[in-house]
Amino acid sequence: MKKPINIYRKNFSLIIAFLILISVVFVVALFVSYELNARYVENEFDSKKVDVWEQTIKPYNDLVQNNIPEITSYQGFLDSASAAKYADSVFIKYPFVTKIVFYDATISSQKNSTVFINNLGISINAMYQYKPAGGKVNGLRIWNTKNEDDFKQMAVKLSDYIAFADTSKAYSQDDIFNTFYDIRAQKISYSNILRREDLKTYHELSQHSNPSSYYKQNILTFFLDPHRLKVRNIHRELYQNVSVQPFVYDPVDAGNDNIVTEAGLTGAFADFKLYFSSAKNFLQTETNRRFMPIAALVLITYFFLMLIGWLIYRNLDTNIKLFKLQYDFINNFTHEFKTPVSVIKIAGSNLSAEGGLSERQRKQYGRILNEEADKLNDLMNKLLSFTQLENKSIDIKKEEIDVNAFVHRYKETFRIKYPDFKISCDVHKISSFYSDPVLLGSVFQNLIENAYKYSHPEKKELHISVYPEKRHIVFSFADKGIGIPRGELDNIFKKFYRLENKYNQTGSVGLGLAFCKELVNFMNGDIIVNSKVNEGSEFKVILPYEKLNYE
Repeated sequence: MKKPINIYRKNFSLIIAFLILISVVFVVALFVSYELNARYVENEFDSKKVDVWEQTIKPYNDLVQNNIPEITSYQGFLDSASAAKYADSVFIKYPFVTKIVFYDATISSQKNSTVFINNLGISINAMYQYKPAGGKVNGLRIWNTKNEDDFKQMAVKLSDYIAFADTSKAYSQDDIFNTFYDIRAQKISYSNILRREDLKTYHELSQHSNPSSYYKQNILTFFLDPHRLKVRNIHRELYQNVSVQPFVYDPVDAGNDNIVTEAGLTGAFADFKLYFSSAKNFLQTETNRRFMPIAALVLITYFFLMLIGWLIYRNLDTNIKLFKLQYDFINNFTHEFKTPVSVIKIAGSNLSAEGGLSERQRKQYGRILNEEADKLNDLMNKLLSFTQLENKSIDIKKEEIDVNAFVHRYKETFRIKYPDFKISCDVHKISSFYSDPVLLGSVFQNLIENAYKYSHPEKKELHISVYPEKRHIVFSFADKGIGIPRGELDNIFKKFYRLENKYNQTGSVGLGLAFCKELVNFMNGDIIVNSKVNEGSEFKVILPYEKLNYE
């Protein structure tokens, strides 16, 4: 049969292998998760620019789709004062609009118009320029022919549509955008959208000339500055710098310590782009920030697995120790029974032999039978008492105990039993107290027996002292024996536990101190031990100090 320690070592090796495995998995998991997190941040750096782009271009789209079409509500009757008021609202809401030119125009069939095409003439009656100036609008009537180019391009688009449009159909979004808008680099020209009846009137006017007929029309040109477009960086954790740059902008140091990406603007800002840049350590900081919760989760998982490994190890260790205790208990218990049984059998065989025995021999064999029977009876009683204590099936029978007489009785008993055992005792300030003398006697017997058993042959000494301590009485048993290692102090009171030493190879089942512990606890007391190897041990039994009779 293999020794239990070999099984223990094999299990320990498995636990070590398990801990190494989960440690390697932990390191790999941290590395892989960090790399994946870094790649995810880089992918977000390229993809999340769309969110910034949408938020940045949103005011421009709002201007084109919602604010500029408000001009149509005037149906061509917008004057300079109303235009100034409208321009003021635009400058407040859209800072990137730097100038608005308002054309007060007419549509007629006169050939001397600013633009005459398709038998329609579109003329400028007055031209006004509006600019923001310190929270106010600076309005000025101008005669700059340079600004007429924007008007002429818008007038040509409008005249072509009037001439060839199907007046029976409603406008589509493409018709509106292609006819009444003229979007070029950093400027937007707009004409108020014609009603269907107006479109029919202008169509008939182009086919049947009437010099006396003319109709009001409003055309405005908005000048935009892309550098005044407010960049809304909603992902500051990814983009350290976001700026509006020309489409051909390409800095030389873009690939050194910075990571860059870009997104082109649309419409009147088509010649510009949003330029995103972040230092590599900036993105690394974001990677680390996102990695921390992942690392914490992996770390918690790792410690959880480590805990499982420790619990498995503890369970295996406990099972191995329990197996060893049971193994030792069976061996020792068998030996304890085997020796008296063998002696009894030999004595019985001699008594039943045919040869006659002398009276002296019969008495000797009888005494041997009685002694061995007492040993068996004592062992069985100890096991039975231990079981009764654990099951709380016995009662404490208290009576007054003369402390001095009680201690000296056990002193004399063991002096006679072990002549080489030097026992001294003293009792301080206590004459009597109430307790169960049988249970207390069992504690005395086991502790004194252990003191003799675990002492060097030349140092078999024991000092018993009794003294009060607050509301307790203390019985101290101090020997000069082999002592108990510090690491074993927590185990000596466990059932079937035995210290491995030359004094404890046979003759013990590991019940003595466990039995004492159970007895003292059953008597509402406590037992403690102080010990030094090769110097001796002191066991202190602390019991309630009751001076009155127990009812």
